[in-house]
Amino acid sequence: MISFPNAKINIGLNVVSKRKDGYHNLETIFYPVKLADALEIIPSEKTGFSSSGIQIDGEAENNLVFKAYKLLQKDFDLPPVKLHLHKVIPFGAGLGGGSADAAFTLKMLNEYFELNISVEKLESYAAQLGADCPFFIKNKPTFASGIGDKFEPIQLDLSAFEIMIIKPNFSVSTPEAYRNIVPAPANFNLKEIERLPIEDWKDIVKNDFENSVFPRYPEIEKLKNQLYEMGAIYASMSGSGSAVFGIFRHLPTNTDKYLPKGIFIYR
Repeated sequence: MISFPNAKINIGLNVVSKRKDGYHNLETIFYPVKLADALEIIPSEKTGFSSSGIQIDGEAENNLVFKAYKLLQKDFDLPPVKLHLHKVIPFGAGLGGGSADAAFTLKMLNEYFELNISVEKLESYAAQLGADCPFFIKNKPTFASGIGDKFEPIQLDLSAFEIMIIKPNFSVSTPEAYRNIVPAPANFNLKEIERLPIEDWKDIVKNDFENSVFPRYPEIEKLKNQLYEMGAIYASMSGSGSAVFGIFRHLPTNTDKYLPKGIFIYR
C-alpha cells in the first residue's frame, strides 16, 4: 500500500498569549498543499523502517512513522510490516512534513489491517504524536488555536490559484523562532478570512514569526519579497519557517531571474 503524505502551509499565524505551562496560544489556518512525501507499507517478517530522498538523520525508532506504527501495534497487536518513506518535504521548513507522515501512517494501517478505527479516534492517536498531527487525518482547511491542537473547519478554497513554495538551504528551529516573540491579541480574526478578498491579505493577514525570524535571517525576508516581485498576490513565511510561499493566479516561468540557486522550489 502506498500513500502520499502532503504538506501544509500556514495562512496567517498569530501568537496571542503565553501559557502558564510555558507554551504559547496561537491562531492560524492550516491549508493542505500538493507537495508530498511517498509512504509505503508492505508485509514483512520483521518490522523495519527505511527511507530515501532527503536524508533523515537519527535512529529509525525515533521517526514519527515508526512511532505511529508502534502506537497502534500496542493496542491492536499488529503483525510486522516494512515501512519505507521517500522524503520530499524539506525539514525545518514549517510545512508539517513529519506530522503528515505520522498521520498518514495511522490512516494507512487502519485501512491495511481493517482496524475500523473512527476518524475521531485516529485524531486522538495522532495527538499523541504531535500537536498538529491530527490536522492531517481529515486533511482539510482548518482554523487552529490553542497550541495548534484545537481545530475548527473553515471554508477556504484556493483551487483557483497556484502556490509556489521556496525554502533556503537552512532551517529555523521552532524554539529559536519563539525566542523573540512578543505575544499580542490578533488584529484580525482569521476565521473571517473567507470573506476577505485575497488581494487584501497582504496588509491584513500576518505571520507573527516573521517579526522574530526575519531580523536573524534576512535571506528569508528577501525570498518573500521576491515572490511579490514575481507577481504573487499574497506571500508569507509558513509556520516558524524557513519556507515561504506565494499564491499566484498564474505561476511565473522565469524564476531564475528572481531566485538564487541552491534553494528548494516547489510549484
